[in-house]
Amino acid sequence: MADAPDLAAALIAENFIRDAGGVLQVGGLPLTDLAKEFGTPLFVYDADTMRRTYRALCAALAGFAEVDFSVKANPNPAVICVFSEEGAGAEIASGAEFDAAIRAGVPPEKILFAGPGKGAADLDRVIGGGIGEIHLENREEIARVAAAAERHGLRVRVALRINPGATAQGGAMRMGGKPSPFGFDEEDIEAAIDTVEVAPRLRLVGLHLFAGTQGLKADTLLGQWAYGLGLAARIANRIGRPLETIDLGGGLGIPYFSGDTALDLGAIRAGLPDLIATLRADPLMASARVVLEPGRYLTGPAGVYVARVLAVKESRGSRFVITDGGMHHHLAASGNLGQIVKRDFPLAAVTDAGGERAATAVVGPLCTPLDMLARAAALPPLAEGDLVAVLQSGAYGLTASPTGFLSHPTPAEVLVEGGEVREIRARGP
Repeated sequence: MADAPDLAAALIAENFIRDAGGVLQVGGLPLTDLAKEFGTPLFVYDADTMRRTYRALCAALAGFAEVDFSVKANPNPAVICVFSEEGAGAEIASGAEFDAAIRAGVPPEKILFAGPGKGAADLDRVIGGGIGEIHLENREEIARVAAAAERHGLRVRVALRINPGATAQGGAMRMGGKPSPFGFDEEDIEAAIDTVEVAPRLRLVGLHLFAGTQGLKADTLLGQWAYGLGLAARIANRIGRPLETIDLGGGLGIPYFSGDTALDLGAIRAGLPDLIATLRADPLMASARVVLEPGRYLTGPAGVYVARVLAVKESRGSRFVITDGGMHHHLAASGNLGQIVKRDFPLAAVTDAGGERAATAVVGPLCTPLDMLARAAALPPLAEGDLVAVLQSGAYGLTASPTGFLSHPTPAEVLVEGGEVREIRARGP
């Protein structure tokens, strides 16, 4: 995968196909037909790819951890339902995500609630709805959850989210080892435990660790998980009873850019025996449910964002393709969602019959130079009416984007499974 076109080709070969005419298909359905039926821009998700990815990850983690779905990556209830049908629980970050998970069929006791700013209304909603566990991130939240539990006359299962020390950090976006709004600092674990333990309506059952995201190296993830087990042992020893949940977070990455290498599940599997031995050796952790809650890893490769070409122009030696899709629907692809150095997502022509390729800037319809889906994609000749597809678009797409900017209509979302398609979100106004 030496360059972006090679990455796009590799991803298409792994998850999709092109027919004899060079038309890109998702789940056996030509994107040209889907664009004609549902319009553009359009998000297309392949349920079979999601299921295959989920099952492969579960198999790699067998005997060590279960896999839940992080709803923030793609909160469409139809997408959540795919994983619920596979047996996954859900990790949520708001009351609305709780409702989406419930609509998707996730039992409330299999839902975990994380996030640094849980409001009273959301806490009332999830506690009243029978949520399985709430992960506490600051002292005010301890009091807020305790008050909500008192209002409902319930004892609520809680875990402590810990901001680990620097040795546990890793991934493209580091979430630990530095000052952070997320969780209690590792050095404050004992004080946080003692505060929770005296709250009569709270039952401390576990740990939540999330040291980083977009991790592509197995040894980094394995090291973080080992560190998390050490923190879990500290909590268990402090409370003097077995833990019930050890949430080691998500953070599993997918290749987006030139030079990225896919996470090696074989290397993950090979590194688990030591972690399993650590768990089994400690009677206070041996019976705990270890959970990972990835999001983008499960949905990202299954999604394609399709946009239609409105114009092709040359400007002072540069080639621009202007489309009806852009950062208002797919902020991550434009490089404005956590990227410091702007790099191109893998992007391909939907119909590629060959022809000489040229470096092409693919831009959206918005009145800002930030609206750029690709800066130098190697694409064949394109003309008005042609389609382009942004790959790796199943996570952090529509709902992570400024859809109200310039008041363009929101795109439809469709789910393909078993050779059939259904609209799971209608085009907006």
